[in-house]
Amino acid sequence: MYRPHILIDADIPFIHGRLEPLADVKYVGQDDFTPAVVHNADAMLIRTRTQCGEALLGDSNVRLIATATIGTDQIDLPWCASHGITARNAPGCNAPGVAQYVWASLLRMGIDPTKTTIGVVGYGNVGSIVADWGRRLGATVRVSDPPRAEAGYTDVNYEPLETLMTECDVVTFHTPLTHSGPHSTFHLADAAKLNLMRPGAILVNAARGPVVDNEALKEAIRTRGLHTVIDTWEGEPVLDTELLGMCDIGTFHIAGYSRQGKERATRMVLEACDDFFGWNTDKSGLAGPRPRNENVTAEAIITSFDPYPVTEALRREPQAFERLRKEYVFRDEPVFPTTANS
Repeated sequence: MYRPHILIDADIPFIHGRLEPLADVKYVGQDDFTPAVVHNADAMLIRTRTQCGEALLGDSNVRLIATATIGTDQIDLPWCASHGITARNAPGCNAPGVAQYVWASLLRMGIDPTKTTIGVVGYGNVGSIVADWGRRLGATVRVSDPPRAEAGYTDVNYEPLETLMTECDVVTFHTPLTHSGPHSTFHLADAAKLNLMRPGAILVNAARGPVVDNEALKEAIRTRGLHTVIDTWEGEPVLDTELLGMCDIGTFHIAGYSRQGKERATRMVLEACDDFFGWNTDKSGLAGPRPRNENVTAEAIITSFDPYPVTEALRREPQAFERLRKEYVFRDEPVFPTTANS
């Protein structure tokens, strides 16, 4: 029986041993996916840094790419589709972890949710959970997502980004990174929009670095006294150390690095293999979706994660972004009281 050849990013957790009964498996460092290495592979299981397009795959046998991340900006989706390559991601896998990161950061900065208006930009898997937890904490939540609004969604009242930037105490970004089309998100928060924010307001970027114009953000911090929580950076893993020094909280792209989120991501790439090859892989012990009807409490969130030690670690060694990220110990998501308040 033919056994597919599968390359797996060696840093995808909880996956070792699960595909070996069904395929010839090779574990590869994320920087070691080269045309020569991938030439005879049938499938690749990757993370954020492996750029998948013609340069890597043009002379390969790869027909499946599954990324253990929610984002797909590392994959040239049109090229892959035109060359018969299936691409799958892990939507929503780390959404509760990002909600934990956002709300733990805001709560530790001293905000009172019941007196806070938070603008959520992007209402997909992540943004909708950030918003849901905010409502359950008593915050006023406002949402901007033009593609969903244009598609006719009526689940919330969708507002223009400019309105959120002008009227909210906190604006948090949860969009993909896109460079074209009517709703490109590259530098979505540019100088003009940042200058709409209230003096002393808080901006959170736990989406993709270039969604926020980092040079314009530095100027807005200087002139408008903005407070910032930044987990994703333009040019990462190389950082603007001046901006890092200006942030209230600055971390090394670990907003979604919960243990349960990583387990969900691994489950999803295994499900992609199942669908593609007709398998039923071992997914025992891997977390599944988290329920939405939880009794969310500030105490559980704030005690589950402290972003300040992570910030200090990055400030001490900004050049060690990738190493710090690789060595980060996955945190557990908050455990809320079992009595639902919904």
